[in-house]
Amino acid sequence: MNLSFFDQFTSPCLLGIPLILLSMLFPALLLPSPDNRWITNRLSTLQLWFCHLITKQLMLPLNKGGHKWALILTSLMMFLLTINLLGLLPYTFTPTTQLSMNMALAFPLWLATLLTGLRNQPSTSLGHLLPEGTPTPLIPALIMIETTSLLIRPLALGVRLTANLTAGHLLIQLISTATTALLPIIPTVSILTASILLLLTILEVAVAMIQAYVFVLLLSLYLQENI
Repeated sequence: MNLSFFDQFTSPCLLGIPLILLSMLFPALLLPSPDNRWITNRLSTLQLWFCHLITKQLMLPLNKGGHKWALILTSLMMFLLTINLLGLLPYTFTPTTQLSMNMALAFPLWLATLLTGLRNQPSTSLGHLLPEGTPTPLIPALIMIETTSLLIRPLALGVRLTANLTAGHLLIQLISTATTALLPIIPTVSILTASILLLLTILEVAVAMIQAYVFVLLLSLYLQENI
């Protein structure tokens, strides 16, 4: 039974071909296609308003030099948000439960923000490794600690997203299994468990949205330190 709980996190394959690429490309089909008109229907209007709201929130802490990252950060936000929400549907696969994928997103973007800081303002970027007014005997230890905290940032980004989504999916599967098992034995408890499952599903929808926002927001904050 324990093995079946974790089977949902295994990348599905068809004829030996992993379908994770298909699940990553599918959210693009939900976005509005280019058209000669600015606004085609209410759905595209809502999507444009939502993209504008996300871009505005992400660009608030950044100066004009960081606004060139708007397309990358907004696209990443929409990508993660769509994948996380689609992964809550029955019989679907959530690519963001794979640590390898999340690290593949987090590490290059974190490295890009770091290299941007080292290129534009090397003194300020390196100055973050040593707080001002540090006693001389503590300088080597603090440099090592700050360097370690800097290097584990992409790992923290990937693990945070993976752990939150994996825990939510496991809880939903455990409670739904308990609901099905208790239905013929104790229907009253089964109905109570089903109501808990409904509340948990609503919570997981919120978690899926929040985690996508936190992932991109932290990247924008890392960018703010380096521009």
